[in-house]
Amino acid sequence: MSTEVPTQQERRIPKSTRIAVIAARFNSDIVDELLRGCVHRLTEIGLPASRIAVHHVPGAFELPVAAKVLAKRKKFSAIICLGAVIRGETPHFDFVAGEAARGIAQVAIKHTLPVIFGVLTTDTREQAQARAGGSHGHAGIRAADAAVEMIEFMARIKH
Repeated sequence: MSTEVPTQQERRIPKSTRIAVIAARFNSDIVDELLRGCVHRLTEIGLPASRIAVHHVPGAFELPVAAKVLAKRKKFSAIICLGAVIRGETPHFDFVAGEAARGIAQVAIKHTLPVIFGVLTTDTREQAQARAGGSHGHAGIRAADAAVEMIEFMARIKH
């Protein structure tokens, strides 16, 4: 696993920027922390709370369809998908994690829209907690930073 996180840069996002954040309710204690960090980072960068739309879905498997519905509205500059899939004793983890990743990527490519994969896929709850503000940083903050960087990239390319 890579521990090298991109360094943060000063951000200049277009004033018209709107971001949707979709948070899974499964493993809610972890995902709620990802959401808190994500929204905090977006407002810290300068995005008003009124331009952040937060939506909840049952679990990580439902993230792609929610992202697709929001992408079709053509209202958002980026969509951030947050979730936590923790390996259990059955292959359920592999199906949920893989399909969530595949589906989120498909939405991004189909709609030419930054759709950020902020889903933790860990072997244990402790590993997830370490990535939700613990010793391995904060995946919610990193998802927010990735969305903003991609929004800036898209704005540069369009001009």
